[in-house]
Amino acid sequence: MDGMTPASRTPAPEAAPRPPGLRERKKLRTRLAIRRAAFALFREQGYDATTVERIAERADVSPSTVARYFPAKEDIVLTDAYEPLLEELLRHRPADEPVPETLRWVLRRLTALPPGGPPHRDDLLLRVRLLAEVPAVRARLLESGSGTARLMRRALAARTGRDESDPEVRLYAMGLTGALLEAMALWVEGGCRDDLARLADHALDVFRDLPDTR
Repeated sequence: MDGMTPASRTPAPEAAPRPPGLRERKKLRTRLAIRRAAFALFREQGYDATTVERIAERADVSPSTVARYFPAKEDIVLTDAYEPLLEELLRHRPADEPVPETLRWVLRRLTALPPGGPPHRDDLLLRVRLLAEVPAVRARLLESGSGTARLMRRALAARTGRDESDPEVRLYAMGLTGALLEAMALWVEGGCRDDLARLADHALDVFRDLPDTR
């Protein structure tokens, strides 16, 4: 897609990104603790019966902390726990690298994390089920879009020198996000037995090969 050609800038170094700092790691741990508490409660008592206060109690944080990380309960389902790490990895790729190739590199790094890194299989299965079964979760997705799509818009805007509100940036970001979400859905439907990185690669190949894209 000609409109998504990266802006002409000096490429960033190819070296592996530095590890997240202490503050970033603490934030990630808090996000993960909240998500784990919420998903455990969703399994135990159902989505509708689970309150933010109960999630906060289980995660050993205050309700205001939950709200700071997840403005709505639905966002706990919709927001990927590893978006901060994803954004950090995206920032360290060469500025003139095609976006699909950047995503391939990032996804390989994420899927290569050790157990306890990427979201647990059971959480992924529950996330997909909640998206399918809970009207409030679907409504929130339509209202605000997924956090991954917003992150993608920011990354595309930075790489192309455009505004996040640019229609082409928004459409391309949603297209990429949709392709990756569909790869995730295929992975879950297959019982999480397939190679997730391979499915994501295939999704990006299909997206890249659409007319007028590259």
